[in-house]
Amino acid sequence: MRIAMIGTGYVGLVSGACFADFGHQVTCVDKDADKVAALRRGEIPIFEPGLDALVASNVKAGRLDFTTDLAGPVSEADAVFIAVGTPSRRGDGHADLTYVHTAAREIAKVLSGFTVVVTKSTVPVGTGDEVERLIREMNPAADVVVASNPEFLREGAAIRDFKFPDRIVVGTSDERGRKVLGDIYRPLSLNQAPLMFTARRTAELIKYAANAFLATKITFINEMADLSEKVGADVQEVARGIGLDNRIGSKFLHAGPGFGGSCFPKDTRALVKIALDHDVQLRIVEAVLAVNDNRKRAMARKVSNALGGSLRGKTIAVLGLTFKPDTDDMREAPSLPLITGLLDMGAKVRAYDPVGLEQARRDLPEIECCKDAYSCATGADALVIVTEWVQFRALDMDRLKREMAQPVIVDLRNIYRPEDMAALGFSYESVGRASQPRN
Repeated sequence: MRIAMIGTGYVGLVSGACFADFGHQVTCVDKDADKVAALRRGEIPIFEPGLDALVASNVKAGRLDFTTDLAGPVSEADAVFIAVGTPSRRGDGHADLTYVHTAAREIAKVLSGFTVVVTKSTVPVGTGDEVERLIREMNPAADVVVASNPEFLREGAAIRDFKFPDRIVVGTSDERGRKVLGDIYRPLSLNQAPLMFTARRTAELIKYAANAFLATKITFINEMADLSEKVGADVQEVARGIGLDNRIGSKFLHAGPGFGGSCFPKDTRALVKIALDHDVQLRIVEAVLAVNDNRKRAMARKVSNALGGSLRGKTIAVLGLTFKPDTDDMREAPSLPLITGLLDMGAKVRAYDPVGLEQARRDLPEIECCKDAYSCATGADALVIVTEWVQFRALDMDRLKREMAQPVIVDLRNIYRPEDMAALGFSYESVGRASQPRN
């Protein structure tokens, strides 16, 4: 199959490289000439484990290419995937479909022969209808089927998720469209990947509903963590106790500083707006958003309480800036409101992240970026673990204690055991578990 992938962001680049690895002929199209030139040199603009090698091997094999020219790849394609950004629209929280609509118009002008146009971007319900209307308005003679094929990729594990998916959702009622997309995903049949065909609007809603449900699980366990601290329970044991029920499951029941990233905040806000447009109020999802926003701001107060209620003139070391490990993505990361809160309280902030420092220097110019965890901790009155990078799971605690001005650790990811930290002489605060004064 010949595939044109419009957009070389996270979804477009991972999807294009994986489709090429299946054996398809893939051309990724982007308007950014510098980005395309960098990709052709093998420079990957995002951090995703294994993606650089996957791109390089398929470029070398001649199955993957990058270009700024949309016309050639689209006119030759069996399927054209729209994988452009759909950020929150400033002012109202709706998904901004400007890039999707622009792509649809440009695709329409150069379609040749039967083509399936697929929205891979996360888009509100009914976007496929508008994409089809735009294409037929621009090119009434086009022999085209517009389908929805939402992505369910986790940053940091995207390649595995693409190749070993829980499900592949395809929204189209057209038999020709079903066949083309079935052929594209046929290489996954050995893994018995469940290919689910449904109506286009249903596929669009599945994506939003899935993200909102996962965000709800995270927020629920975070509220249970707050209650656990008050009543003397251990939220990790609570999570295990409920997660062993197969109706609930253990995933996304890890208490922490709140969810962030490129999907959950944006998509839950957009789902609320979609519902309101149709005179439906999603009270649970609205509450999830409010609780999560409040939680991220409250983490700075947790650090302040660990130091007696005042941060004025104190130095705080922050480990982990990205919203999760194995990505350089800092969009709506819990570290951002945390650090802003610490600075507002008069603290000096030093930070370290294995891959997020370049972005941090742009987003947080007031902080000092450090070369490793230990230089970050030097002279600090408290150390805060914000992102659970594997590098932070076995820190040399004796060295940290020597480097720090005060042996105070606030672990927002519950990486360490409270009793172990107390035995090592640390004052230790975590999430949803009893505080441990040092021995």
